[in-house]
Amino acid sequence: MGHGKGHGADMDDARAWDKRLAWAYGLIANDSAERAAALDHLASARRRTEEAQHRFNETLRTLQGQGVMYPYEDPALRSANEEYLWARSHSLPSGMWDRGPGEDLSEWPGLPYALLFLEWEARYPEEWTRHAKAWGTKEGLIRDLATDAVGQDPVARTKLIDLVEIVVRRAYRCKDREYVRIARVVDGDPLRVRLEGARRSENPWAQLHAGYVLWILDRPEVPNSRRVWRTWLADADARQ
Repeated sequence: MGHGKGHGADMDDARAWDKRLAWAYGLIANDSAERAAALDHLASARRRTEEAQHRFNETLRTLQGQGVMYPYEDPALRSANEEYLWARSHSLPSGMWDRGPGEDLSEWPGLPYALLFLEWEARYPEEWTRHAKAWGTKEGLIRDLATDAVGQDPVARTKLIDLVEIVVRRAYRCKDREYVRIARVVDGDPLRVRLEGARRSENPWAQLHAGYVLWILDRPEVPNSRRVWRTWLADADARQ
């Protein structure tokens, strides 16, 4: 993962991520006071980002109003853009957005924070929804993390298995079905033991979701589509 791999520039990148976003670990803390402090930090970071974006837009409008032919080459707009990007990189979910296309996430220094963002949504969904709701970012991160390279990283693999278990044990939330992609990548005894425990629990949501994930893990050729889910659900109802 980003914290443990690479050297030189790679480690500088990891340290830069920590410098920008280490405060975000408070969002997944068990202590409510620690989470509250992190949420205050997030609110300030999001406010700074919005203000910087507003200044960028105002600068652009001013330059266009003055008839500047190439406003994006103007030093004032470049400075405003740099300020906005700096602010955005210190916040969530926007701190997750600047990644090169096709970049290997197993070597990406931002990987711990992608996992953190998803863990926050999984463990404290109401706080996540209230302070940083971003379903598209959630979906994109899950899909990007569902690769063999990430799944082979032992730290990431453990975290992904945890996330799958948390999600199957709760009432369905938007984009949760995407976690089947993760389950297929980290499939194995550690995951299946947890899923079987959820399926045998007294939690009806866990019974349903874990049963479906176990069923589809045994059928790698079956797509994880809404139609497949509804058909399985109807069959499950018929079996009861």
